[in-house]
Amino acid sequence: MSHSYNKIWIHSIWATKDRMQLLLPSIEQKVHQFISAQLQKQGCPVRIVNGMPDHIHCLFLLNPQKSIAEVIKQIKGSSSHFVNQHNLIAEKFSWQTG
Repeated sequence: MSHSYNKIWIHSIWATKDRMQLLLPSIEQKVHQFISAQLQKQGCPVRIVNGMPDHIHCLFLLNPQKSIAEVIKQIKGSSSHFVNQHNLIAEKFSWQTG
């Protein structure tokens, strides 16, 4: 009986809308922890989440049952909602499209 196995590491980078520097030190740890937890919930073990005030880097193992687009779409949507719902910044937060 044959078995298949895959282990695909994804290094994803995405930016805040208009590259605005919104991920300031006062909120970055909360956002990174939220993103890490969301990746884990999708079955994507996380190596690291980090970034700069205008973008984020995530290194994670892709769940073989999900597409990269599906994972990133969920992460970007839920993290935008998290930042806005908890009023972590004064203005409306969103990620760049694409």
